[in-house]
Amino acid sequence: MLASITPLGERGRGNRWWLTTAAYELGSAAGGAAMGAAAGGIGEVVRLGLLRSAPARAGLALAVTLVALAADLGRPGRLPTWNRQVDKAWLDRYRGWVYGAGFGVQLGTGLVTIVNSAAMYALVGLILLVGSPLLGAIAGTVFGVARAAPLLAFGRAHDFAAVQATHRRLDRLAASSRLGTLAVLGTAALVLAASASLR
Repeated sequence: MLASITPLGERGRGNRWWLTTAAYELGSAAGGAAMGAAAGGIGEVVRLGLLRSAPARAGLALAVTLVALAADLGRPGRLPTWNRQVDKAWLDRYRGWVYGAGFGVQLGTGLVTIVNSAAMYALVGLILLVGSPLLGAIAGTVFGVARAAPLLAFGRAHDFAAVQATHRRLDRLAASSRLGTLAVLGTAALVLAASASLR
């Protein structure tokens, strides 16, 4: 659906692609920051009340990461999630910058639409365990910016052939993206395991 936000599509709706995309990118960063700050704030309360021990938090972080890695290695697409995406009707109802920002916020939180990777749950779990709204907001912002970045690939898609070519290019990168996610989870598990063994 977000593939509709191309220079070609935005021109057809009387909008400017760069403005819609900028609103989307900013919205996604803001959504990620809000998710991270909220999770960090909840984690801070829980940490102060229950999980004061750093070794216990490190052990839980390792467990969260290993469960996410196992889930993503196992049966992709079988995660607990809901079947909700952004509302396509917004494209015809609102100005480009409005639906750009709205879609960005929703997708940037990572949790209010379909979750395709257990890495999303791992991120929230790790932010909870760190227990810092500031660090959570930073991590969430990085996630939101990364989540929004693929839309930039459509920047030169000014005709139908270019839109299709961009789709094909992004489809080819899907497998590499999955491998990258697994590599990040695996690396995080190794770092956490080493950290836990040093305590």
